[in-house]
Amino acid sequence: MPEPIASTERPRAPVPTDPIVGIDLGTTNSLVAYCFDSGPRVLGGGSGGAIVPSVVRFHPDGIVTVGDAPRRARAAFASETVASAKRLMGRSARETAEFARGFSVPVVEGPRGIAAFAIAGRTVTPHEVAAEVLRELRTVAEADLGTQVRRAVITVPAYFDDAQRQATRDAARLAGLEAVRIVNEPTAAALAYGIGQTRRAERIAVYDLGGGTFDVTVLDIVPGEDAGTGADCFQVLATAGDTALGGDDVDRAVARRWIEADPALAAADHDRAALVEAAERAKVALSDGASVRVEAGVSAGVRTLALTRAELDAVCAPLVARTLEACARALRDAQTTVAEIDRVVLVGGSTRLACVREAVARFFGKEPYAALDPDRVVALGASVQAAIVAGGRRDLLLLDVIPLSLGIETVGGAVAKLVMRNSPMPARAHERFSTSKDGQTSVRIHVLQGERELAEHCRSLGTFDLRGIPPMPAGIPQIEVAFAIDQNGVLSVTAVERRSACEASIQVVPSYGLTQEEVDRIERESLENARADMTLHRVIDLRVHSELDLKWIGEALARVRTALDPSYVADLERAMSDVRERCDAAARDPRSVEPDAFNAAKQALDRLSMKVHETAIADTLRR
Repeated sequence: MPEPIASTERPRAPVPTDPIVGIDLGTTNSLVAYCFDSGPRVLGGGSGGAIVPSVVRFHPDGIVTVGDAPRRARAAFASETVASAKRLMGRSARETAEFARGFSVPVVEGPRGIAAFAIAGRTVTPHEVAAEVLRELRTVAEADLGTQVRRAVITVPAYFDDAQRQATRDAARLAGLEAVRIVNEPTAAALAYGIGQTRRAERIAVYDLGGGTFDVTVLDIVPGEDAGTGADCFQVLATAGDTALGGDDVDRAVARRWIEADPALAAADHDRAALVEAAERAKVALSDGASVRVEAGVSAGVRTLALTRAELDAVCAPLVARTLEACARALRDAQTTVAEIDRVVLVGGSTRLACVREAVARFFGKEPYAALDPDRVVALGASVQAAIVAGGRRDLLLLDVIPLSLGIETVGGAVAKLVMRNSPMPARAHERFSTSKDGQTSVRIHVLQGERELAEHCRSLGTFDLRGIPPMPAGIPQIEVAFAIDQNGVLSVTAVERRSACEASIQVVPSYGLTQEEVDRIERESLENARADMTLHRVIDLRVHSELDLKWIGEALARVRTALDPSYVADLERAMSDVRERCDAAARDPRSVEPDAFNAAKQALDRLSMKVHETAIADTLRR
């Protein structure tokens, strides 16, 4: 078995002044990586790199926090905190109504019918939530690399349609990043595993079950000498999946099971968020256990909830069955069989579940390969693709595919497909059409995406009119419609009447993306307020962390106060009071707080509180 190409070594060569990073913008967690000469590495944190929870809290005072702090405080501030926003990216409120009830923040209809969140009297789109996560990742990357980061390769689920990919590009721009390439997550994972570093061709299935989406991709890996290119060729044959299926659904199913057993657990809306969080903790604990008990703070008080491995398997069974149906569909589209699959690669945190691994092994008839951390592998692969785009890697060639068919509406509401799903990108296709009425001087081109045969069952991507056609009998005009899809999956459509040379075209910006004016406005406002926003961000981060510190210190002090020297207790309480006053001031008006002084007070409290924590730990051990 070949060695994976990932590396955790520090860089040995200077980083370029304009590096291209790889970003895994995940439903549950997000990461940023860079491919050094020594190999790809996740940036931030320790040797393993920083995992940033894709959780964003929109405070009533307008401040936004991202990552671990809002994730930990999610149950306490459920109405202000958005998690799993990726599930709504590029989708309408009508499309998402079925699972929108699982969000702790109300999902409403936003601009042009898109799904959005109602938070503190304002409407926040999923694009804006994703932009906050991307902005945090950009900060992590710049701190690690020591240079400004403006370009990124960003991964998306293989089954993301054009609207969802456009929404991802919009989010990147709002975060100050140019998405130089959009890459499918399973394809990125294959790059990270370095499967192509072998002396023979292989056919691979990548099974990617994340927090909110599922994809399966079948691809061929051809060594450079066989491909005749000098570079290992990663050619995607087919992809299938479900953009509304993932670990989040498991968590919600477990929470529903508890509620069915005791309806009093969900007396209030915020109770569901607490139960889902507890379900996630129970699920993780059962990755290597037979049973678990977890606590959840609900309106009825703190409840202890039990979950066994058998119960979790029963909850997962119908969801895992849906993933295997997609696997069978991908194999059919790739015109291959299970016997022809050389290796199965697992990607996504949800593949840690034993029932998932066992089901995948049974379906493919072989043990799946999981040499790298499934949470990090997509980001590592994105950084490899970034190196390819930057010209730093010439030994790899990536040929990705279009996930859904593209076409136009014809008379009677039918769909004429010009580009079929699983066609390699970039792609071009053209077809000739004509008019349906005598003397017709214009035609409307309605661009669609989907696998159904009627326009009403497909996704509308946009419309444009071809005008100025000379009056002719029906069927005489020769209207050539051409589709061009670049390596990012951006679609351009052109229509030309051959006899008169009349021409019209459109670059498709889906109806559920932000308009160019909206992107420009939000980007402009971000730049105008960048310095002030950074200062406010620092203050709110200090406040969030300090409030948690005060809570933990207060609890420890309440337990062991009598075992501590009274003078130490007095000093500690003075330091706590100082930090609490700064937190209160930051809550009232973060602009009034000086961040350096706040940070100094917090650091002083951290040092002083070590003794109370040590005493509390010793007391616990004695018991």
